[in-house]
Amino acid sequence: MQNIGGTVVTQHTRWQQVVRVLVAIALLALGLVLLLGGLTVQQTTLVTGIGVAVAGVALTMQSLSRVAGDEVQGEDRAGALPIAVSRTQTWIVRFAGLALIVAGSFMALWPNAGAPWLASLVAVALILHGAVSAVAAVRGDADHRVAGVLIALAGIALGVLAFSWPVLTLVLFRLAVAAWLLFNGVQLLLELWRSKKHTKQRTNEAKKSASNPALARWSRTIAAGLALVLAVGATIGSAQLLGGTPLPTPDAFYTVPEDVPSQPGQLIRTEPLTIGVPAGAVAWKMLYTTTRPDGSAAISSGTILAPSAHDGSTLPLLTVSHGTTGVVDGCAPSLGATPFADGAGTAMQEMVTKHGWVAVTSDYTGMGTSGVAEYLVGAAEARNVLDASLAARQFEALSLSSDTVVWGHSQGGQGALWTAQLAEKYAPELTVLGVGAFAPAADLFGLANADKNTAPGKTVSSYIAYTWNETFPELELSKHLTPGSSGPVQRISQLCFNGSDALSAILLGTQVPSQVFPESMLSGDLGKLLKQQTPTGPFAGPVLIAQGLADPLVLPKLQDHWVSDRCDAGIAIDYRKFEGLSHVSLVAADSPLTPQLVEWTLDRWNGDPAPEKCVSKTYPKTK
Repeated sequence: MQNIGGTVVTQHTRWQQVVRVLVAIALLALGLVLLLGGLTVQQTTLVTGIGVAVAGVALTMQSLSRVAGDEVQGEDRAGALPIAVSRTQTWIVRFAGLALIVAGSFMALWPNAGAPWLASLVAVALILHGAVSAVAAVRGDADHRVAGVLIALAGIALGVLAFSWPVLTLVLFRLAVAAWLLFNGVQLLLELWRSKKHTKQRTNEAKKSASNPALARWSRTIAAGLALVLAVGATIGSAQLLGGTPLPTPDAFYTVPEDVPSQPGQLIRTEPLTIGVPAGAVAWKMLYTTTRPDGSAAISSGTILAPSAHDGSTLPLLTVSHGTTGVVDGCAPSLGATPFADGAGTAMQEMVTKHGWVAVTSDYTGMGTSGVAEYLVGAAEARNVLDASLAARQFEALSLSSDTVVWGHSQGGQGALWTAQLAEKYAPELTVLGVGAFAPAADLFGLANADKNTAPGKTVSSYIAYTWNETFPELELSKHLTPGSSGPVQRISQLCFNGSDALSAILLGTQVPSQVFPESMLSGDLGKLLKQQTPTGPFAGPVLIAQGLADPLVLPKLQDHWVSDRCDAGIAIDYRKFEGLSHVSLVAADSPLTPQLVEWTLDRWNGDPAPEKCVSKTYPKTK
């Protein structure tokens, strides 16, 4: 024991110092792994759990170095791992340390238990740690008080961040916990260093510290203040980033009237559309009748885009199946700020404004109108798309040909293929001259397996889980999702997949702790239904398939397999692959596909011959 200034201080034993050095090194190492390592969600959870447990060990060990009296020196008590300042607080700190150990151990032992649970455990640990740190800082010496309180508040803010958003972005989660572990490791080493100097050279150290106390105090305070600003900024930024934007609300136009035609493909009403209309074009939104795959009547909305200058003659018809924009009412393209930007929007605008075509796009049922969207259900999409073109032909302001070319990208590519597959039987009034599908989700079962652990794949799976739970109630999907998936699925389903909401949806997808659907579902009834959504043909008219070879969502190898199967079945496919193009850049304005698509479509209208057997060509990456 050593008496300094009337206060009794318990010396660290040698073994305590060695253990604390090892703990500090472990915290630093774990923080660096989280910061620099390319970890999966489960690996992140494992490393975080170990780090939280080690931090708990450090906190518990520090409580053992308390003073045998009422208080201890507050000189190095204001850090992230505080030493208790009274007997009561000693037990509080010990309890906090044990809580960290238990929480961290649970995370490390059960990393697949689900992100919401694990985030909640981290939240409790951070808030508890911050609260204890704040008490110790207030009761400690004035030199460290402000910095200690700021650091404590930063810890509490990170805890609130994890609590308020249990499905955090993986990057923010890793960076926040990594910074927390690194700070604790550095702080622990500094405490040991200061403690050693304090024991050996108390008087000299005090004199040296007094030489420039303001600089040291302000340095600590500024660093702690910066940590607080970053933590609060992360909390606010996360709320804005993951919260999405308010969805537009369907107005009276989308309300179903009492007197509705009994036949599908009947136009109910139209209304001029002025938002997002390209120069040289005019547009309308429309409401029309359609059917579901079971034959029941339904109502859908859609859009008509026509050249602003036309002489009343019959215009060529472009039938468009749009890609994924979401699965709830406010996500309908006709309600959005850019209703004609989806998929191959640039090529579509050129077809309308330069070549005089009319593009008709269905919103799909349950998007602008009431009910649940039948997302990626091929037969439903095809009926909606075909009925949209049938209804548009009844619009008195335009005269539309019964000959049509069908387009679609991604989800819309699957819908376009199904449209060409069902057209002759469902809508014999229309003649499909060709179908162009760009990165189509043709092999839905293959994609569900290949993309099940990626953020975009989890987002798509969430849309499927939300809509198919109603479309196919016999599956009872909501009861069979993987642990921790239900909350994210619900939140993702309420976000559109366009504009800034697309980023929010994907970031939320990164926080689904595991694949959305368990293997038992994919190999069971769900898998069978996914396979049933594969368009197999025969298709009305020639088929063009375009695929970007850098597509991370619709994988080229799966598209190759689907095309090969169709070719083996005797279906002629014009298959074009593009090096360096991704899922989105394939249909971008500067994509080499854009002029090819326009030319291919005009060839179909002009009756130029298409390949009679499968052909494949790969286009090199353009600079």
